[in-house]
Amino acid sequence: MRPTEIKKALELLVPLGQPAFVWGAPGVGKSQIVAQTARLLGRELVDLRAVLLDPVDLRGIPKIGQDDVARWCPPSFLPRCGSGILFLDELNAAPPLVQAACYQLVLDRKLGEYELPAGWTVVAAGNRESDRAVTHRMPSALANRFVHLDFEPSVEDWIAWAQQENMPEELVAFIRFRPSLLHCFDPSGPEKAFPSPRTWEYAGRIVQSRPEEALEYALLKGTVGEGAAAEFTGFCRLCRDLPEPEAVLAAPDSAPVPEEPAVLYALCEALARAMNPATMDGLVRYASRLPAEFGVLLVRGAAARDKAVLDSGAFTRWATANAQVLF
Repeated sequence: MRPTEIKKALELLVPLGQPAFVWGAPGVGKSQIVAQTARLLGRELVDLRAVLLDPVDLRGIPKIGQDDVARWCPPSFLPRCGSGILFLDELNAAPPLVQAACYQLVLDRKLGEYELPAGWTVVAAGNRESDRAVTHRMPSALANRFVHLDFEPSVEDWIAWAQQENMPEELVAFIRFRPSLLHCFDPSGPEKAFPSPRTWEYAGRIVQSRPEEALEYALLKGTVGEGAAAEFTGFCRLCRDLPEPEAVLAAPDSAPVPEEPAVLYALCEALARAMNPATMDGLVRYASRLPAEFGVLLVRGAAARDKAVLDSGAFTRWATANAQVLF
């Protein structure tokens, strides 16, 4: 399932109180999707790393009451009121005894004398055994208590997220140009760093800080791996030699049109970000001079950033002239 589909599934399951387990490779963004769902639903999020817990951590400790009867004191991290998501991250990496301690919590919403409040839902996540991450086989009794969702990275979803988060335009353009590098994970490989949605986010923060060139490559190599870092830094050098987007939009009929696909990807991303309603006519005129697929990419990118573009006369004329490409 794509990230947007995972989010829709959680938006349905969480209000129902139905436990769900999100499976996916390292770095694809499982934890982030759960956090986004909690924010969207207006619910609190309690994030527990199950791998760091002991069975007694969940049950708490006993105390003797005035009636000389021992009662369990649940830990402070378990919710007691309100509504939210109790997120058991890396659950299948936890020791079997910790997983066993979760049986009752997941199915019966209880743990000893503790009871999960009515407004709370258990969601868990973990890596697949095939990813060769640290995992323990999940007992069937626990697995049967969840709705299982398989997380698959999506270039389109990641680009939409990256634009919303104002990731560097050269990074967004690079992932458009080399979509296979969004997530390139070989479980049998020796590399410590590899491209993933999570590490590309780290890479974007590094690029935004504008380190010197040699340091930038070293940092990117340690973030997304040597091969991806080499391709990305080369791509960035091309991007930084592009004409100013404002100059292109000011003279759309005479501005040069690059021939290299990599440069066109970068220029389309830069123009889409620089566009405003006043320059929409110039953007459409320049888009008409580009190869058809890049013209569509440019106009769609502009529309994604400002929906008002769709109501402009310039867009209507362009869409009419390019109907055979759009539909």
